[in-house]
Amino acid sequence: MSDAFTTRLLTLSTGSVETVVDLTHECGAFLREVAAGRDGLLNVFVPHATAGIAIIETGAGSDDDLLAALHSLLPADDRWQHRHGSPGHGRDHVLPAFVPPHATLPVLGGRLELGTWQSVCLVDTNIAKDNRQVRLSFLG
Repeated sequence: MSDAFTTRLLTLSTGSVETVVDLTHECGAFLREVAAGRDGLLNVFVPHATAGIAIIETGAGSDDDLLAALHSLLPADDRWQHRHGSPGHGRDHVLPAFVPPHATLPVLGGRLELGTWQSVCLVDTNIAKDNRQVRLSFLG
């Protein structure tokens, strides 16, 4: 594999509650190791049908607000045709239409170019699956 493209798989435990996990530190550490001061793109991808990647503010309540908004949009009840798993699990399979399973972000001088309050986050509403993988890929 050339130095222009490098990828790494992270394995995370998200527990048995709906959660927003800040991955910004892991993204920065990955880029410090592989980007070597170059410009390029960081792709963050979650290979799961019931999770997504969001760019949001964390730590000031926005992560809880996102989960609350998802509850309003996608209630965990019996309206879903996809019915296996925990009650309301069908809505977890609709989540990626609202919170996509990927984000591609600019990297300048080997550093992730986020706004002041932006963080890269894994959004996981599937309470039945507590292990997630996230693929970080740098192209530069």
